This record gives sequence, structure tokens and C-alpha cells, in this order.
Amino acid sequence: MTQEGPIQIDVVSDVMCPWCFIGKRRLEQAIDLVPDIPLDIRWRPFQLDATIPPEGIPRLDYLERKFGTPEQIASVYDSIEEAGRAEGIPFAFGRIARSPNTLDAHRLIRWAVKGGVQDALVERLFTLFFVDGADIGDHAVLVEAAVEVGMRGDLVAELLDSDADVDLTRREIAIAQQMGVTGVPCFIIENRYAVVGAQSPTIIVEAIEKAAAERPAEAPVG
Repeated sequence: MTQEGPIQIDVVSDVMCPWCFIGKRRLEQAIDLVPDIPLDIRWRPFQLDATIPPEGIPRLDYLERKFGTPEQIASVYDSIEEAGRAEGIPFAFGRIARSPNTLDAHRLIRWAVKGGVQDALVERLFTLFFVDGADIGDHAVLVEAAVEVGMRGDLVAELLDSDADVDLTRREIAIAQQMGVTGVPCFIIENRYAVVGAQSPTIIVEAIEKAAAERPAEAPVG
């Protein structure tokens, strides 16, 4: 008997969260460790700070509001940079000039499902923000990222300039919060198990294998 369909993993994440970028790398390693288990990865929205205005705010203002003094900021980011290096991520926090409101980025990630390029888009947005220092709240940046992964730039620009899926995206964020998600990344496996934080690949694998083992098997034919 074989299991029916792939194991679903919903990754609740925010593209302005460095630990989510690290978590993506660890998820990729976990996937490589379970080649015989089919997986369906879906990126789900979360906003670490929905109070940021649509145009974003100066990065230093955001960091001081969140962490306090320059010394406290440096302490936090030193540990993140170290974790990033271990995963091959060359974080360049000094290049980031603005902290964005990520609602539009999440709308774009939602639309990327249809073309099968959601993971590629998430990767591109992480890289743009954390490595290149781009403003991923800027529609022009988002359109360019969409085109780079194979989406239609004219359609994306039109949708971003509208209210398309704003309410749906906010509702999905609210659902995650109602489910008890208070921090990201959070890997929800088969709607049964949650791995909270950028955990090691081994821990993610354990949850995947447990979910796979507990799924009802497909009944034999005949």
C-alpha cells in the first residue's frame, strides 16, 4: 500500500524575517534527507510588524524601536549572521535602508502558486532584501522579482496597484495567529504537527516521517 498524495508542509513565514531565510535553507536540507517522501510545500503569509506603513520606514528607526540601543542591535544581528554563514547565506544587513511592509510581497507570493514558482519567488525576495538590500515593499522591485521567476510583469503590476487579495492575505495571517502562531518560521505538517522556529533539518525530518507514517494508506485495488 502507498500513501495517497504528497505530505503537505505549510511554511508560515515573513520575507523580512532573517530566521525564515535560515529556516528555508534547513527545510531544503530536510527535503534532501527524505527523497522517498513526496512533499507539497506552500508558503503562507505572516507579518512580524503590520504597523509599518505601506511606504516602509527607515531601517534604523525600525531596529531601534524593536531592539533598542545600537549595542543591542549589534548583538542580535551578530548571532543571525553567524547562523546565516553556517547555511551559506551572506547576510548584508548594512545594505538595508528601509524596513518594508510585506503585505504586497505576500500577495505576490500567493499569486506565484498558480505558475508553480512560489518557492523560487520566496528565494528571490529573501535574497533581494537580505543580500542586496532592496526595498521589497516597492512595487517596481516586486514586479522585477516576479518577472525573474517567470511571472507576467504587466499582470503583476496591475494586480499590485489594485486591492486584489488584500483581504484574503490578511485573513490568512489572522488564521495563523488564531492557530497560535506567534513567531516564524513555523512549519505546519499535514495540519497535524508544527515545527516552530528555524529548527535543524533533523527535527523537520522527524516531523515529516511521523506524519507520513500516520497517514492512512491508499487501499489496494481489486
